Amino acid sequence: MDVQEYVKKNEGLRLKPYLCTSGKWTIGYGHNLEEGISEYVAEAILDEDIRTAIEDVLDIFSNDKDEFQLILSGNRYIALVDMMFNLGKPRFLTFKRMIQAIKEKNWDKAANELLDSKYATQVGQRAINNANFLRKG
Repeated sequence: MDVQEYVKKNEGLRLKPYLCTSGKWTIGYGHNLEEGISEYVAEAILDEDIRTAIEDVLDIFSNDKDEFQLILSGNRYIALVDMMFNLGKPRFLTFKRMIQAIKEKNWDKAANELLDSKYATQVGQRAINNANFLRKG
């Protein structure tokens, strides 16, 4: 047994934050969250979260992944994944009129629906950029 296996065995894996016996927020194999994370770990988490956002966007907009990528390539795809990443699937699904406009390829309406939302007031320029991506492709 190597040191990593030994520590993993003793710590146990917890995928959600918890208070350890000394009262510190911890995750994973005993990682103290109060000490933060490294840039490497932050990038790994970002990669996983973006993969999830992409899967969720595909789940909503595509019966055929290849067709979806032809219709929503480039900036439109980026805008939708960014929104999904930021909002999460449950909140993204509340954009019913925007989603329908996208399915109809009505890009102006989709952009306008995005801008006519609480999300747009909360994230400001990010929403404007995403609306412009939807509108112009």
